[in-house]
Amino acid sequence: MNLHITDQIGRDILFSKQPRRIISCVPSQTELLFDLGAEESVAGITKFCIHPAKALQTKTMVGGTKNLHLEKIAALEPDFILANKEENDRDAIEWLAARFPTYVSDVRTLEQAIIMIHQVGAICGRNEQSSRICDAIRDRFALISTPVNRPKAAYIIWQKPWMTVNADTFIHDLLHRLGLENVFAQRADSRYPVINAEEIIQANPQFIFLSSEPFPFQQSHIAFFQELLPSAQVLLVDGEMFSWYGSRLQYFNTNFLDDSISLRNIL
Repeated sequence: MNLHITDQIGRDILFSKQPRRIISCVPSQTELLFDLGAEESVAGITKFCIHPAKALQTKTMVGGTKNLHLEKIAALEPDFILANKEENDRDAIEWLAARFPTYVSDVRTLEQAIIMIHQVGAICGRNEQSSRICDAIRDRFALISTPVNRPKAAYIIWQKPWMTVNADTFIHDLLHRLGLENVFAQRADSRYPVINAEEIIQANPQFIFLSSEPFPFQQSHIAFFQELLPSAQVLLVDGEMFSWYGSRLQYFNTNFLDDSISLRNIL
């Protein structure tokens, strides 16, 4: 095997053999490795790699996504490290990349997610499996029927301060594909802008989505936003489904918008 791969930050990597000792530094990509059938080759994962559940039970933990235990990873003698530009610390990944074959993903759209899945499948010798997953994802998103008039939505990921997403994020791409208008898409100060109550009122979204991660919004948080903007529909959403850019996407609820509108009548 002599496989040349250009990762998603433009680095060329040569794999002379199929990896047998893989370190995954990203939860969604750990899940992908298991779904590709590369479970036996996974040697280390982060403490946030909670899917599948058996991953934490059977694999060596190498720290968190932002505080990887570099010497512990080195001791595992990996022949493939799977990392992400946004989720991992740059200095840590550069240290690892100088010593081991390291693929760095940078996923901000569904199409980039599909490219990453194909590339990881090729590296792991699981081309058939990765193609099957990517086909399932494409088929799933092809079911979406976008409304003529895009409802306005605000997607909230954090509190104290309140934070949302702009157009340069994976979450935004999924919102757009669902037929929603991200009211904070044009904020250029950050990919994850800090916002205040007045800005939310002025944006006047029809939907306010409170994500289950990275901040664990609960039912109790709905009341604040409902009082802030009584005309909006405030809903808790599965943050893993909106921000995990791996094989989980093949199960994305393409009826999300219809279900949400129906739920309004129940609330």
